[in-house]
Amino acid sequence: MSATSMNMGSTHSLDEHERLSREAQWRADKWLMSGTLIMGTAVLGIFGFPLFLRGLYLQIQAQKQGFSVRPVMVTLIGYLVALDAALNTLGWALDLVANHTLLARVFLQAWGNMFDAGYFWHYNELWIGGASAPGEKAWVVALLPLMFAMRIAAAIGFLQMKRWGQQWLIITCWFGIIAWAGYIANMTIFADIRYSGVVFPVIGWWLYDIFYITPFLAIPYLHTVNREIFSD
Repeated sequence: MSATSMNMGSTHSLDEHERLSREAQWRADKWLMSGTLIMGTAVLGIFGFPLFLRGLYLQIQAQKQGFSVRPVMVTLIGYLVALDAALNTLGWALDLVANHTLLARVFLQAWGNMFDAGYFWHYNELWIGGASAPGEKAWVVALLPLMFAMRIAAAIGFLQMKRWGQQWLIITCWFGIIAWAGYIANMTIFADIRYSGVVFPVIGWWLYDIFYITPFLAIPYLHTVNREIFSD
């Protein structure tokens, strides 16, 4: 009787710990997701960053208190990949399907005038609309509905500690390496169009490099992390 009572007490304690851990993780995730979504708009990024830091602080505190939350590195990698994909998705979605809207013509052409003349030079003069720089539309069509959509889905699975999320994040990060190499080559080859007459030509070139840095940060971790921490 005493042993049974002890077992029931232990089970209850474990269940309570798991419940409190899930609540602590969700409390942090609400701030992390809100911050990432706002930063993903690019224009409002400065307002999303403090929210993200608040969520990260809550998760670290929960970890220090002994709750079973996901590793901080998994959180950083997952949300960083999701943010990178969201930034590219928003900008290129505007260029691909909303290029005649006031938002696209103001936001994208302002970006073009400052950093990348491909979004200013003959803008909206192709039959498909949007940026007219050589090769740009091919990259938009290839990467927007495929790589960036897959990266967001993989990041969600990764943050849920699913093994398929970890595996697909590896695949899409290697895909990101290929995209980075090809896109930077395209930007460099057509530099006379992309950076002619813009306000910050060299800074603009580096900004494109920064947008594709996440695979280089994530791949070493994804290939060395213990896969057993992810569930089927």
